[in-house]
Amino acid sequence: MTTQADFLARIRTEMRKTRGLFAAATAPRPAAPRAEAEAIRRELAPRWPETLERFRREFERVGGVFHRVAALGDVPHLVAGLAREREARRVVAWHAAALGADLAAALTARGLDVLAMPAGELGDEAERRALRARIAEAELGLTGVDLAVAETGTLVVRSGAGRPRSTSLLPSYHVAVFDRSVLVESLRQVGVLLEAWHAPDAPPAGAVTSFITGPSRTADIELTLTRGVHGPKEVHAVFVNADIRG
Repeated sequence: MTTQADFLARIRTEMRKTRGLFAAATAPRPAAPRAEAEAIRRELAPRWPETLERFRREFERVGGVFHRVAALGDVPHLVAGLAREREARRVVAWHAAALGADLAAALTARGLDVLAMPAGELGDEAERRALRARIAEAELGLTGVDLAVAETGTLVVRSGAGRPRSTSLLPSYHVAVFDRSVLVESLRQVGVLLEAWHAPDAPPAGAVTSFITGPSRTADIELTLTRGVHGPKEVHAVFVNADIRG
């Protein structure tokens, strides 16, 4: 029988095997977050290829699968291939306005059963429950990305009208589509952008902001790691070379 001392000793042993990836420190809140966010965007624009390469390395390091396509119109072919390999047919997708294009017809033409999210919020609780049930039945969720953090390989996704958080959380396979405009280098920059999103004069930023660093992982008391228990067991990041928003 394992004693408490044995259990804690094992945790300490396992933790010693993992070195810190980067030094962590608190940062002051920006006095003018929107202006600083714009400055960050300008500074990042010329070095997006290096930022993307770092994101790819870190994303794959945490168990994500990285893809690159020329244009948004190539995404349905990629998604159909992923679904076929996993024997999946049901796809839930953000609304076209949130995703950047209407991909439902192209996905349907490739033999997939597609449920696109409604544009607005559902007012009736029964309708919301029914929608969540249908999302839970889908094998694959297709979303956009609000930020891709190179430092940690993290996808930042905001919920809102046409983009419920369940789309990225309930299906077994999450496919997230993004372009260079959402790339950032560090968590410090993410903090500035979060402040800008929630500034008093900013438009609504959504009820929930999710930080997704690889597939869902759960460890039991014996530290046996299992994927997909409390979220997707695979996360695919699809970088689109052409700007999604034109």
